[in-house]
Amino acid sequence: MLNVRVIPCLDVRDGRVVKGVRFDNLADQGDPARLARRYEREGADELVILDVSATAEGRVARFETVGRVRDEISIPLTVGGGVRTAEDAGALLEAGADRVAVNTAAVERPELLSEIATRFGAQCAVLALDGGATSDETCASGFEVLTHSGSRRTGVDAAEWSRQAAELGAGEILLTSFDRDGTRSGYDLALIGVIREAVPVPIVASGGGAHAGHMCAAVEAGADAVLAASIFHQGDWSIGRLKDRLQQLGVAVRR
Repeated sequence: MLNVRVIPCLDVRDGRVVKGVRFDNLADQGDPARLARRYEREGADELVILDVSATAEGRVARFETVGRVRDEISIPLTVGGGVRTAEDAGALLEAGADRVAVNTAAVERPELLSEIATRFGAQCAVLALDGGATSDETCASGFEVLTHSGSRRTGVDAAEWSRQAAELGAGEILLTSFDRDGTRSGYDLALIGVIREAVPVPIVASGGGAHAGHMCAAVEAGADAVLAASIFHQGDWSIGRLKDRLQQLGVAVRR
């Protein structure tokens, strides 16, 4: 097994990092370039930027923000938000992203994943899957896909969609639990488990992580990487201290 990656996430709106609970009540957390520089210095393996208002505003993630962050870091950068075409993805890659994450547009037009993977390589095509628990009998896994920053429930089975996305060319899945997002109650291990059974590609677990114990559990459930936001933004953990604790718990991390 490869060493587990620790990835801070910058949810960005209007050029500022924000964080809320279940994608709502967003509060300012700081400047994205400044935070990115700090996280790389602390030992972050990668960084994710998600422009949380891009889809609603009918635009792609802001190139200026991506460029400012890229100027500050050398680690891999994944960017998502409002990507609807392979051309959008290409523009973000030119702005400084290494990978592009897509959610809403891929659900509406799955071939978008193939277009991005064919043009730029599967390593650049990331499926951002926002999953929520459901009692809908059409979702055999017990989880459905949410789009439009969590505001729309699709009735699409999360496990089936992840399997289809991987077959279409997605090289990684950024898996966020809508129910756990911002709650600090731990990752949704059942959600991670059903997606792990469905796909062979790497899974980045997101939503609910508050400490190394949560992250260790996510890895045991099938995650290849762990993503968190507020615990880093608000100073509860530095990335170096978190990696030290993960190692103590038996999780192999990158140094």
